[in-house]
Amino acid sequence: MDDTRIQQAKARFGIIGNAPALIKAVGRALRVAPIDLSVLVTGESGSGKEFFPAIIHQYSPRKHAKYIAVNCGAIPEGTIDSELFGHEKGAFTGAVTSRKGYFEEANGGTIFLDEVAELPLTTQARLLRVLETGEYIKVGSSEVQKTNIRVVAATNVNLLRAVAEGRFREDLYYRLATVVIDVPPLRDRGNDILLLSRKFAADFSEKNHTPLITFSDEARERLLAYRWPGNVRQLKNVIEQMALFEAGNEITVETLAEYLPHVSTTMMPALRITPTLPAPQGLAHDTHTYEREREMLFSLIFKMRKEIEQLREDVDRLRDTLSPKSLVKIHPPLIDTPAEILDARAEEVSRDDTAVSRSDTTPRYDSLPEKEAIQLALTRNSGRRKAAAEELGISERTLYRKIKEYALE
Repeated sequence: MDDTRIQQAKARFGIIGNAPALIKAVGRALRVAPIDLSVLVTGESGSGKEFFPAIIHQYSPRKHAKYIAVNCGAIPEGTIDSELFGHEKGAFTGAVTSRKGYFEEANGGTIFLDEVAELPLTTQARLLRVLETGEYIKVGSSEVQKTNIRVVAATNVNLLRAVAEGRFREDLYYRLATVVIDVPPLRDRGNDILLLSRKFAADFSEKNHTPLITFSDEARERLLAYRWPGNVRQLKNVIEQMALFEAGNEITVETLAEYLPHVSTTMMPALRITPTLPAPQGLAHDTHTYEREREMLFSLIFKMRKEIEQLREDVDRLRDTLSPKSLVKIHPPLIDTPAEILDARAEEVSRDDTAVSRSDTTPRYDSLPEKEAIQLALTRNSGRRKAAAEELGISERTLYRKIKEYALE
């Protein structure tokens, strides 16, 4: 395959990377595009399989006809046949009009069936008939219709194992897999990880007008060493988070670690292997696992919790230097405050004024070392911490912390 043509296709579809396995996949897509064969695109979730059906369509004689992408895993089992093949009026409850299916809408063009392993067995039988004869029947109809369509399917499931487990028709597998294009996982693409990281960071910065992030040498090594179970989708997620919260900074390996999930991985149900079922001959059991994308949110939540704790400590330090009365003056309510809260604040100020009026009998704590002042206040108030805190002019929470710090329990 001409390298120039491959580079042109990569540029046209925004494919970033120079890994040999990726170049091979693009080359296979270009080679099969003019030949009207069914194609099966395989690869892990998030690896970029959706680019290849589009390449095949755009470089085929069908490029001027419709291209429809269908996520088979997102359509309920009860309606998948209607979505793909259409239905007649009254075919089922709610079918108030006739409807064209995707195979009729895309007639003459290309249909991309993503997550094809999620199709029910009954729908698989219908799809097999379309691939073999170009014929299908709408739901609720007895009339056979014809379609001239090219099918490109994609899956992250080992279909041979699904065949062995009775979850996928063997004859359909061989019809779909006339040509197989295997998209490599991100961890096998080497320096493509760094290229994609810079691309995602630059795109985010340009789109949102934020300062660009850079990466230290150690952070780049960590990016290359991490397994990226969520592949390109996960990398984009991580880079965009850092581009937002670390805008303008150099990303160190410590910073990067805050954005990488540290929880154990889980397997999706479609990839789960039943221990009692052996793998098909010549195939090893799939050992790859990947973290759910929501773990990225957990990482962000943990970081926010850390920042909140730091803020609390800063507030406590501020309270140490201010009396409750001055705090009320400095921090007036920013929103409408219930009357009972205002009454409580007024009562607090009143107590503080009373304490000030007793200043002639209250020791000068500010002339004593902090530990001795706390001991004296506790002794004067018979161990009542609330009263001692008021006398010291600090919050009760701060007093608790100081008692623990000086071992005055």
